Amino acid sequence: MTNNMDIESAEKEKKSAARNSVMAAVLLTSMKLVVGLVTGSLGILAEAAHSGLDLVAAFVTFLAVHFSDKPADYEHPYGHGKIENFSALIETVLLFITCAWIIYEACQRIFFRSSEINPSFWGFLVMAVSIAIDLSRSRMLYHVARKHHSQALEADALHFSTDIWSSSVVIGGLALVWLGQNVLPKHAHILQKADAVAALGVAFIVVFVSYKLGKRTVDVLLDRAPDGLPQRIIEAAGQVEGVMNVGQVRMRRSGPRYFVDMTVEVDRNLSFEQTHAIAAAVEEHVQGIAPGADVVIHTDPREVEREAMAKRIRAVAYRDQMFVHNISMHEDKGQVYVDLHLEVDDHLALHQAHEMASHIEKDLREDMPEIKQVNTHIESRGTSIGDGVNVTAKEPALVEMIQEITNEIAGKSSCHDIIVRRQGKKFSVSLHCNFDDELSIIQVHNMSSLIEESLKKKISNLDQVLVHAEPQGK
Repeated sequence: MTNNMDIESAEKEKKSAARNSVMAAVLLTSMKLVVGLVTGSLGILAEAAHSGLDLVAAFVTFLAVHFSDKPADYEHPYGHGKIENFSALIETVLLFITCAWIIYEACQRIFFRSSEINPSFWGFLVMAVSIAIDLSRSRMLYHVARKHHSQALEADALHFSTDIWSSSVVIGGLALVWLGQNVLPKHAHILQKADAVAALGVAFIVVFVSYKLGKRTVDVLLDRAPDGLPQRIIEAAGQVEGVMNVGQVRMRRSGPRYFVDMTVEVDRNLSFEQTHAIAAAVEEHVQGIAPGADVVIHTDPREVEREAMAKRIRAVAYRDQMFVHNISMHEDKGQVYVDLHLEVDDHLALHQAHEMASHIEKDLREDMPEIKQVNTHIESRGTSIGDGVNVTAKEPALVEMIQEITNEIAGKSSCHDIIVRRQGKKFSVSLHCNFDDELSIIQVHNMSSLIEESLKKKISNLDQVLVHAEPQGK
C-alpha cells in the first residue's frame, strides 16, 4: 500500500513540475516575441524562437511524463519509460533546427544586411525577467528530475539552465548596441552588429547543450550501459558471500528505471535455499547502486576448486588402477596437504600395499605441483569372501544393545533391520538407520562413524560395523 502511495505521489509531482514548465514557457515566449518585434533585436527574437521551442519541448515533456508512468503490459514488458527518452530526442531535433535558423539569420545581419535595433528598457526588462523565471524553474525541474530519475524533466531543466546563460549573452549584446548609439557613436556601426553576434553566441550554446543531450538520449534508446555502472555492480556482487564469480551483466534504461540481467556463479553443492539467499543478497547490493532497478539474477552452478582437485586425484588413481575414498584437503600458506584412503586387495602383503601407496603419492605430486604432501591410509578392499554365520536370532540381547546405542545417537526408533554375523569369536553387524532428510552427507557420515565407534567401544568382540543411512520415512 505504501509503495502504491509513493508511486502516485511521484507521478503527481512529476506532472505538476512539467505543467508549471509549460506555463512558464508560454509566458516567456509571449514576452520575448512581443519585445523582440518592437525592438527589432535579433538576439531577443532568437531567444523568443528558443523559448518557443522550449514551449514545444515542455509540452512534449508533459505528455511524456503523463504516459511514461503507465505500468508494464503484455506488449510492453519493460514499461513505457522510454517515452521520456524519445521526447528528449524530439527536443534535441527541434533545438538543432532552431539553431540553424538563428545562425543563418545572424550571418545575414553581420555580413550582408543591416537592421535597426532599439535597445529599449523593455528589452532589458524582459530578458531580466526571463533569467529570473528560468532560474526558478530550472531549479525546480532539477530537484524533481533527480528525485524521481526522470530524463525528460532533466532535459527540460538543462534547457532552462542554458537559457539563463543565453539570455545573459543577449543582454550583453543589447548593452553594446545601446553603448554605440548613446556613448560611442563613432563605433555605432560595429557595435550594431553585437546583437547578431549575441544571437550567434546563443545558437552555439544551444548547439553544444543539444549535442550533449542528444548523445545521452540516443545512448539510452540504443540501450548503452551507463558509464561505470556495470563495473560497480560487478564489484558489489563479487563482495557477496557465496558468489564465486560474476558472469555477464546486461543493463538497459527505460525512462527513470534501470533493468539489470546478470549471472553469478555459485557452488553447485549448495541447497536451493542457500542459492536463493545469495541471489537475494546480490539483488540488494544492486538496488543500493541503482535504486528501484528491476533486477533478474541467474545463478550458474560451478565446481568449487577443492571439488575439481578431488576429481583430479580420483582420475590419477583410476589411471593407476587404484581406488581411493575419504579424500580431504588442507591448504596452508599456498600449499595443499592431502589425506586419502587407499583400497587394496586382501591378499597383498604390507610391503606390496606400501609400494602402491608410495606410487600414487608420487604421481599425485607430479600431476599437481601445488600438493606438498600426501598421507595415505591403507585399508582392505574386502575382496575375500568370509564365512560369517547369521546369528541374529540367537543374540537378542546383543541386538537390543545395538539398537539402544544407535537410537541414542541418531534418534528414537531410527535403527532397524539389524543383522549380526559371527566369524570365529568375532561379530560383524549391519544395520539400517534413518536420519533427518536435511542433513548433509558429511553430517550423516560423522554420525555413522560415531555409531560405529560407540558400538565397538561397548562390544569388545565386535569386528566390523556397516551403517546403511536412509532418509526418514523410507
